Amino acid sequence: MNPKNPTFDPNRRKFLGQCCAAVSATGMLSTLAQLRLMGAVASPDNGAVPARAGALPPDYKALVCLFLSGGNDANNMIVPADAAGYAAYASNAGRGAIALPQSQLLAINPTRSDGRNWALHASLNADVAGTNNTGLKSLFDAGKMAVLGNVGTLVVPTTKQQYTSRSVPLPPQLFSHNDQQVEWQSSVPDKPFSTGWGGRLADLTNAFNTSSSVSMSISLNGQNSFQVGKNIVQFAVNPGSAIAISGSSTSLTAPAGLRTRAQNDLLASPNANLFETAFAGLTSNAISDSAMISGILRGNPPFSTAFSTSGLGQQLRTIARLIAAAPQLGLKRQIFFARVGGWDLHDAQLGAHANLFADVSRNVSAFYRATVELGCADQVTTFTASDFGRTYNTNGDGSDHGWGSNHLVVGGAVKGGDIYGKMADLTIRGPDDSGSRGSWIPTTSVDEYSGTLASWFGVSPTNLPVVLPNIGRFASPNLGFL
Repeated sequence: MNPKNPTFDPNRRKFLGQCCAAVSATGMLSTLAQLRLMGAVASPDNGAVPARAGALPPDYKALVCLFLSGGNDANNMIVPADAAGYAAYASNAGRGAIALPQSQLLAINPTRSDGRNWALHASLNADVAGTNNTGLKSLFDAGKMAVLGNVGTLVVPTTKQQYTSRSVPLPPQLFSHNDQQVEWQSSVPDKPFSTGWGGRLADLTNAFNTSSSVSMSISLNGQNSFQVGKNIVQFAVNPGSAIAISGSSTSLTAPAGLRTRAQNDLLASPNANLFETAFAGLTSNAISDSAMISGILRGNPPFSTAFSTSGLGQQLRTIARLIAAAPQLGLKRQIFFARVGGWDLHDAQLGAHANLFADVSRNVSAFYRATVELGCADQVTTFTASDFGRTYNTNGDGSDHGWGSNHLVVGGAVKGGDIYGKMADLTIRGPDDSGSRGSWIPTTSVDEYSGTLASWFGVSPTNLPVVLPNIGRFASPNLGFL
C-alpha cells in the first residue's frame, strides 16, 4: 500500500480495520486470506422484519455439525453392559475410578451385534424440564439416533502392527488438540490445511440454492475450520442475533444513523487498491447479511419446542429458526456449526461429564423435536465430532488424550437404533490399543463417516472425492446409517 497514493486515506483504513472484528469476522478473515472479491448485495435491509417462512421445499437438506471441543471420553458414552464386558470395564485395569455404576446405565438393543451388549451413559436420557421425553435414549429407541463406533483421523487404514512399525503414514500430531480439531474438520490429515470438508461440500452443493444473499454455511460458535471453503464463506451468527457493528442503526436519521450513512459511503467509495476493494465489498455484504438475519431472528419463533437456556440450547434453537427461514433466504441446502466446550477432562471427570452429556441430550433431542414441528425431521441430520477420544485407562480422576472415539448421528433420515462401524476391542494392549492405556486405533475413518453424510446431502459417488480427497483409500465410502 502506498501512502502517497491520492486514494489512500489513513482515517478510512482505521475505520475499516475497526469494522473487521465486529462484522462476521470468521467469514472476512477466511475470504481476505484468499483475496477473493465479493459482489455487493443488491439492496440493503430497511429494518423490517421479514414475513415468517412457509413450509420447507421437499428437496431441502441441512447438516448440523455439533463439535464437542476438548476431546469427549466416549468410553463412558457407550459402555459394555454384559457381565464379562462390564467387569473388565470397571476393573482397575480398565476404567477404575471413572467407571460408571452398572445400575445407572441405559441398556440399548442394537440389531448389529458383535456379540457384546452395550448401554448408554445415564445422562443421555435427560430432557428439557417440563417435557415428558427421555432425551437421546428415546431417540435411539425410536430409530432416530445411531451410534458410530471407533471413528478417528486416518491417512490410510491402519492396524496395530502397522502403527507400531510406522509402516504406513499416520496423521501428524496425534493427541494434539489444535491439530486433531483441524484434521477432523478438514478430513485431509496428510496435507497442510486449506479448506474444511464442510466448506468443500458447500462449494459443491451451493448450486442447489436459488439465492446467495446469505451464506449457506452458518456458524453459531465463531471461527472453525470445518466450514472454510474456496467459494462459499462461512457467516458467523450469535444465538439470538447476527454479529453487527456496534453503534450502527437501520435508521439513517438518528445520530447512530449518521454514523451508519458515513460508514456506507466509505464502503461504497471507489478504490484503486485490490485489497481495500475486497474488504469493502465483503464488509458491505456482512452488514447486509447481519441486518437480514437480525430481522428474521427478531420475529416470533416459528415453533413452540422448548430448549434449555444453556449456550448449546440457544445455538440449536437459533439453528432451528434459521432452518425455518430457509425459504425466505432462497436456500435448499444449509450447513451449520455448533460447538460446546469443556470435554478436556483430565480430572474431576464424572460429575462434569454427566452435566455435559445431559446438556447435549436435552438440546439435541429438543432440536430433533423442533424439526418434527417444522415438518422437516427427515431433511435435517445432526452429527457429533470431537478432537479425539480418550484413554480407556484412567489417570486417577479423569482420562487423557486418545485417538478413536464413538459418535452420535440424529435425524429423521437416520437408520437409528443401531451401531455402525466396528466398536473397539476394549483390551488394554489389545489389537486396537495403540499403546498401553487404551488409546484406540480407529476402525472407521473420518472420511467414511463424512462420506456417508455428504452422500445423503446430495453428493454423487463421482463427486465424493471432491469433498473427501482421500475417500478412495477406505473400504466404506457409505456406512449406511442414512
